[in-house]
Amino acid sequence: MGRNLQNGERLRPVDLARGHGLSTQAVRNYEEAGILPAADRTPTGYRTYTSLHARALRAFLALVPGHGHQTATSIMRAVNQGEVDEAFRLIDDSHAQLLDDRRTLLAVESALRDLEPTAAPEPDAASGPDASSGPVDRFIGPLAEELGIRPATLRKWERAGLMRPRRDPLTGYRVYDESDVRDARLSHQLRRGGYLLEQIAPLIAQVRSAGGLEPLEAALTDWRGRVSARGRAMLTGAAELEAYLRERG
Repeated sequence: MGRNLQNGERLRPVDLARGHGLSTQAVRNYEEAGILPAADRTPTGYRTYTSLHARALRAFLALVPGHGHQTATSIMRAVNQGEVDEAFRLIDDSHAQLLDDRRTLLAVESALRDLEPTAAPEPDAASGPDASSGPVDRFIGPLAEELGIRPATLRKWERAGLMRPRRDPLTGYRVYDESDVRDARLSHQLRRGGYLLEQIAPLIAQVRSAGGLEPLEAALTDWRGRVSARGRAMLTGAAELEAYLRERG
């Protein structure tokens, strides 16, 4: 990618753009956003770039897959403003989030190993008040607090079919039994992994039925691959950023 530049060689915006598969407008936008150092200008006002700009652009494009466009922009802007420690902090934050995602993935895989492929019991109209007193039964407030979410989120998940709490016959309150708590925990973990409700619903439905764990296992395999790919992309981004820092001196 890019040309082998000699020190002092000047590039037009189109040269920099073609060398990285971009439009000239994208190059100008990156400069205005602080991703690239400010360009020099010819006496007639045209921008000129150097090998340093090419290196900065390579670093940014390498950072995006691992850190995302917004964070990669903030990292490059910090470097170009001489705030290298701030750039390192942003990188640390991304690594911390990746570690959290990896831990979440491991937690979901652990939960999957503990799942029993049995369907949740259907609500029983004849259930008395003692029906909600089992050791793992929850009302909506305590369950939401346990998961660190709002009760409204659990109600939204219920409407999406992710759980099927019964109603206490005396109070009308939702009661989440063992299967509902399991489904709520899995839904919470998968949401943290970036899955949409419409993607989670069929997985939860399969978990409720005998032999229905395969879709969840496939989702976890995909998630694991994305976590690994992001980790590798961070390594590539770090190498290009280090090269840019060296050239900046």
